[in-house]
Amino acid sequence: MGRAFEYRKARKLKRWGNMARTFTKLGKEITIAAKEGGPDPDTNPRLRVLVQQAKKENMPKENVERAIKKATDKDYTDYKEVVYEGYGPHGIAIVIETATDNPTRTVANIRSYFNKHGGSLGTSGSLEFLFDHKCVFRIAPKDGVSLEDLELELIDYGVDEVETDEDEIVLYGDFKSYADIQSYLESNGFEIHSAEFERIPRDTKSLNAEQRAQIEKLIEKFEEDDDVQNVFHNMEEPDEEE
Repeated sequence: MGRAFEYRKARKLKRWGNMARTFTKLGKEITIAAKEGGPDPDTNPRLRVLVQQAKKENMPKENVERAIKKATDKDYTDYKEVVYEGYGPHGIAIVIETATDNPTRTVANIRSYFNKHGGSLGTSGSLEFLFDHKCVFRIAPKDGVSLEDLELELIDYGVDEVETDEDEIVLYGDFKSYADIQSYLESNGFEIHSAEFERIPRDTKSLNAEQRAQIEKLIEKFEEDDDVQNVFHNMEEPDEEE
């Protein structure tokens, strides 16, 4: 217990610290969700959670509305969600999730970042065995419901880890259990702050400070790319060593 939570907590501020990137990332997710499930949050569960998440992140309402409208625009170019996998220096496994309207451009960029920083792009699915694919819900505590009771109740819905983080409860579940977990939370009156998909490394690799700096530089290149939504890796975070 706690491995996934500690790993994600160490990455959270790095990946979500830039407000402009946060809004861009959420905007794309909202557009994709609206395209797939319709523009009405009342009938589109994934969109409903993303709109709630946008509010929590103080994303302007007009940005949210623009992202939804984009999905129904006749001139809209579909985003394709493409996952790239490869190894950085020192054998660090890296998975990059993208949302792109031009996969040819995106793969060329991803490959160049790997090559310029001493890594190599691998084949699709080659690193899946190194990561657990999880859905992660952050919810507000509810009066009269203990953490233990909530965990016991949610086991049947696919949740396998429950943690607290400041004033939120963090739930980890199997990737395929997303809809079941969301349905339980909504029907039982829980306030959902966010719902994301994470790739948690099954094992992490320890590096020295100089090696870590090389990996961070590569990760930074990926995250600066407008097509990139998320970057996951199996490098051990400093927080885990303290």
